[in-house]
Amino acid sequence: MDIPAIKVENLFKEFKTKENSLQVIKGISFELQKGEISMFVGPSGSGKTTLLTMLGCILEPTSGKMSLNGEVIYDDKWILKDTRKLRREKLGFIFQSHNLIPFLNVEENITLLPQLNGITKTQYIQKANELLKYLGIEDKNKYMIGSLSGGQSQRVAIARSLANNPRIILADEPTAALDKERAISVMELLRKIAKEQEVAIIVVTHDERLLPFFDSVLKIEDGYLTKTIVTHPL
Repeated sequence: MDIPAIKVENLFKEFKTKENSLQVIKGISFELQKGEISMFVGPSGSGKTTLLTMLGCILEPTSGKMSLNGEVIYDDKWILKDTRKLRREKLGFIFQSHNLIPFLNVEENITLLPQLNGITKTQYIQKANELLKYLGIEDKNKYMIGSLSGGQSQRVAIARSLANNPRIILADEPTAALDKERAISVMELLRKIAKEQEVAIIVVTHDERLLPFFDSVLKIEDGYLTKTIVTHPL
């Protein structure tokens, strides 16, 4: 049996102050397989972003267990001590606001992370060119970010998220700032990446028009989760 890309077991997150406490995530358990693209949905304040930041090893859970690609990283405490190294080397992040660095060109934005990981200049430039070609914007490699359209900028952000060959990509409202045509184009790319590169992808989105692009839906309400399999994905 294949090892899940993501396995979460009985995960809780509680925020405490001196006066009271708020339980945001309440015993969530689920698995995501390699090559699976899943949609996170739920009302505002339901815990979607909290769960995503815990999966990204940014926010520490209160209790439970998390494993990424078979490696236990959290079991009622951080098992993996260097979570920054894990994020830098094995996870990819895409955001609603693409968060590209405006004073760097497209190629420089994409190669920044591989440089931090010690990849040689020849290797990281080759990787950037491969990604830009894969995403259909190879002619933009020397363009400054301010000269790109919204859809092109989001493609560059996707290329940046792939630069470290991640096995898991976490995307928080990556199409929210795009019109319908560009949003569909971005989702087509994410689904292509999941299937061709066997990357597990979680996308937080409120746009139910994008449902056909997903293999499963993870619905969070009041801190609880249900998982639904999409029976007729694209």
